[in-house]
Amino acid sequence: MPRWAVLRAEGEAEAFRYTVRRELEGTEAEALAAMPHLVDTFAEAATSGGRRRQRRQVFRVSERSCFVRVQNPMSTEEAHFTLAELIADTHDDALPDTGSG
Repeated sequence: MPRWAVLRAEGEAEAFRYTVRRELEGTEAEALAAMPHLVDTFAEAATSGGRRRQRRQVFRVSERSCFVRVQNPMSTEEAHFTLAELIADTHDDALPDTGSG
């Protein structure tokens, strides 16, 4: 069964970095269906009052990625989320050892 990772990219210039927000197993459609929940919980305020003060904007970049901006009264947080398929794994006999395959 295919494996997927929802990657989060954030930062600026040299401080830019990627992290794995969640790993998923299933079809591409199942992984795409799980992605909106992960995006919607990014930088979510802990209280209902905080959520009312937040402005959350989600921009579709492609079918597999989106950009999120969360504006709070004193700060703004932004991240780019991308769904990536695992195509190589040296410890999985079902996959090739390298990306060139």
